[in-house]
Amino acid sequence: MRSRGDRPRAGASGHGSGGITKTLTYDLFWSFRSPYSYLVTPRLLEFERDFDVKANVRPVYPIAVRIDGFFNTVNSLWWSYLRRDVARAAEMLGLPYSPPYPDPIAMDLRSGEVFKEQPYIGRLTRLGVAAAERGKGLELLKEVSAVIFGGIRDWHLGDHLAGAVARCGLDLAELAVPLRRSHWGVPLMVFEGEPFFGQDRFETLKWRMAQKELKRRASVFGSQQHT
Repeated sequence: MRSRGDRPRAGASGHGSGGITKTLTYDLFWSFRSPYSYLVTPRLLEFERDFDVKANVRPVYPIAVRIDGFFNTVNSLWWSYLRRDVARAAEMLGLPYSPPYPDPIAMDLRSGEVFKEQPYIGRLTRLGVAAAERGKGLELLKEVSAVIFGGIRDWHLGDHLAGAVARCGLDLAELAVPLRRSHWGVPLMVFEGEPFFGQDRFETLKWRMAQKELKRRASVFGSQQHT
């Protein structure tokens, strides 16, 4: 039992009740078809490693299957800008990037038609949901999206997915759960009801959390002292 004169250990105090650090949490709406979701995930993992923060991972269906005919309404320059922007963002972040083959969404890019039969996106999304329920959501998003967008051709064949799942300490055969469908767009991070849309809003999310007394993890302080 602690006496009145004792003080909490370093890293154990914070802004929660009773002197216990409050972990800041946010909802992460994330799609396996979104290259921007892929680009932001390593930073989210580093954020969780270094700070007392936790993502509530919510893998969702991409806009291609949520809104019928969406790609028939976008500007004709949208695709070319997207390709250029994703490639330069990946280069800036030092991440490997290649347009996925096959595309997680089965569609005709010329006409914008999204096919009724979707052989990939349902399975991928269920994997993400199942991993999140096992506390491995961010890890699986990182590993699987790196397989899809990191230049591996025919990522859906062989043991590419099984290997990515295994690197998270999970078993591909065991991950099968119903899907969640509610979200706005991806990647979308929601903290205390405030949305932060896009991989380029990650620093804005950190800034907002810093206003809520975001704390570095004690282990990070220790490692910095020994470097």
